[in-house]
Amino acid sequence: MTALRQRKGSRGKEPPLSAEFQSQQSNCCTDHHPEKILHGDWSWRAIIWTAVGWSVSVGLGLLCCIYVATLHENDLWFSNIKEVEREISFRTECGLYYSYYKQMLQAPSIQEGLSDLIHDNLTESKRTINLLQRMNIYQEVFLSVLYRLLPIQSYLEPVYFYIYTVFSLQAVYVIALYLTAWLLSGSWLAGVLTGVWYILNRVDTTRVEFTISLRENWSLPFLALQVTAITCYLRPQLTALQQKVMVWLMYVTTLCFCLTWQFNQFILLVQALIIYTLDCVDFITTTQVTTLYLVQVSGLLSVWLLQFCNSMILGSLVLSFIVAALFIRHFQSGLKTGSLLVRLGKLLFHSTMVLLLTVTINYLAKKALQLRSDEHIFKFIKSKFALGPTRDFDASLYLCEEAFGLLPLDTLERLAGTLLLYPYALTLLLFSGMLAVAALQNLSGPKAGSVEERKGGGVARVMAFRPDVAYNVLHTLFYGLLAFSTMRMKYIWTGHMCAVAAYGVCGTELWTVILNTLRCNSKVLFRLARYAVPLAMIGCLYYKFWPKLMEELSELREFYDPDTVELMTWISTKTPKRAVFAGSMQLLAGIKLCTGRVLTNHPHYEDKDLRERTKQVYQVYARRSPEEVHDILRAAGADYVVLENSICYERRHRRGCRLRDLLDLANGHIMDGSGENDPDLVPASHPRFCEAVKTDTPAYTALFTVTFQNKTFHVYRLKKKRKKSAKSSSEPSAPL
Repeated sequence: MTALRQRKGSRGKEPPLSAEFQSQQSNCCTDHHPEKILHGDWSWRAIIWTAVGWSVSVGLGLLCCIYVATLHENDLWFSNIKEVEREISFRTECGLYYSYYKQMLQAPSIQEGLSDLIHDNLTESKRTINLLQRMNIYQEVFLSVLYRLLPIQSYLEPVYFYIYTVFSLQAVYVIALYLTAWLLSGSWLAGVLTGVWYILNRVDTTRVEFTISLRENWSLPFLALQVTAITCYLRPQLTALQQKVMVWLMYVTTLCFCLTWQFNQFILLVQALIIYTLDCVDFITTTQVTTLYLVQVSGLLSVWLLQFCNSMILGSLVLSFIVAALFIRHFQSGLKTGSLLVRLGKLLFHSTMVLLLTVTINYLAKKALQLRSDEHIFKFIKSKFALGPTRDFDASLYLCEEAFGLLPLDTLERLAGTLLLYPYALTLLLFSGMLAVAALQNLSGPKAGSVEERKGGGVARVMAFRPDVAYNVLHTLFYGLLAFSTMRMKYIWTGHMCAVAAYGVCGTELWTVILNTLRCNSKVLFRLARYAVPLAMIGCLYYKFWPKLMEELSELREFYDPDTVELMTWISTKTPKRAVFAGSMQLLAGIKLCTGRVLTNHPHYEDKDLRERTKQVYQVYARRSPEEVHDILRAAGADYVVLENSICYERRHRRGCRLRDLLDLANGHIMDGSGENDPDLVPASHPRFCEAVKTDTPAYTALFTVTFQNKTFHVYRLKKKRKKSAKSSSEPSAPL
């Protein structure tokens, strides 16, 4: 097992709130949106303070980057450990992705490296696959090409070029959140508060320091940039040129986001639902709705082309939903007319039609494409909400992992401890109420129609709600619900949560409501609250957390996993280079990275055939006969199988969630240990293979030979089966 130990020694423009507050909008240091320069405000004060705002954003971004890089170094002593230990530190699927970066650098040329990726026969034995089609590894390809072309090889190792690039994306992430908060509030002080909160809540905002290669660490910074571009695009008074620039920025960031994460379609589906909701309650114009939809479609189709026509993208729910929404909307021209009840009825009918058409299009698309690559995700969703069978092996693998469970309550405790949860909850409550009131006013207006019609007719509304604020409120609501349902998705929510909370503290709306409620809405108190409170919060956070951060940065640990190092060294030196290894997905990813050997299966689970093969290979941890296990492994092309004691004798998960339990349930066998079993389960006729093979009985030694073992791993070489005829002829005849 990988562990960390203490080091021993070196080894080598905002609308006015009221008449009395109109003058406050020109405050010098904070009321300057970053796009005011573009609107013609070329005063020295505007230029200076905008430049200061941008400089602070870059400074905070770099601070976050240096922070996570230092944590990574201090936890592993990365600069001092051996190369094999560095590679082992890329855990599970991170190791698989990094191996393609390494493979591209080791190729004789860029062209040969690309050809090997397109015609890969090392990742899955007995199969040739196109890795650029199957996986989201363009970032590894781009970095490897860049490293080859830049004159940095003599002073920067390839691994540092890779990890520093990922850590630099955290700076981009913080800058994007900073700009979103600045655009919403008109105060770059909100951006400062956002960056501070992001860093202090590192445990819940990112896990980049120990899962460097994970796809979300590449994609989420681009998603944050896309949200910033959408926020700017939805702001009023943009010129035609500025709108075009924002559209292109949205497209580029959407493309980069989709290209770097296989779960892009599900994240964009939630965003498409947000756009659909804004359209239904008439917060954004028809042009804006269509543009936002088309940006999503363009990004997805561009990725489809780059991934050699990956059918999983064409069969995605988000594409089916966008087509259905635009099609139904086109034929329902009277959707936004009538009284409140009439419009609510129309919206209900409209949404039902969109839903039915989405399901129909998606079903037909998957049938036509024969797409089954993403069915395990829908099985997981069905099982999670008790809508389908609970014994499905693939769904259970997800359900039994803590990362795919509900959001733990201690997350909220940590967010409250950094003073983030309380202003966020107050801001969300206030703006959700304002959003609901504004939506009802839009729907019940005497001349309800499109946004353009109301503007042209001069219809006044009691309450105007900025579309950029509306988008961000729904964004945090929708992704917050997603985070509460699946803990792994909290990293999409918590970063944006910092920007929304900072907007509440530094914006005008929250303080106007509070001061009006307290009947003390003077201009002095307003400015004092809006600027002094955020500064006081930053001071409080500094006083409380600075010593803790310094203490955290002073803790020095060292990577320590001698058993895995021993295993990788043995494989590299004692086995043929074309040997095929079977085992757990997580371990095999490390074997590919450290040794370059061929694998039977791996952690990238978005393929139906691979999922079935993984389930078969995992029978080594089930109750199966040696003959059955041998036939299964031979069918997968395996020469060696690696058994892990941590899986065979697993205690980390509860009963019913251990891997051996999942296999027993899938095979219809009674589980180990005391506890209830379903009545249809039966006792197995064979002992558990991973245990019995260590007994060295003839039935096992005839088919498997132990070639390596230590406290953690046992490696067995598969022998060739003797033919029955040969076996029977060699047996002595019975005496007469």
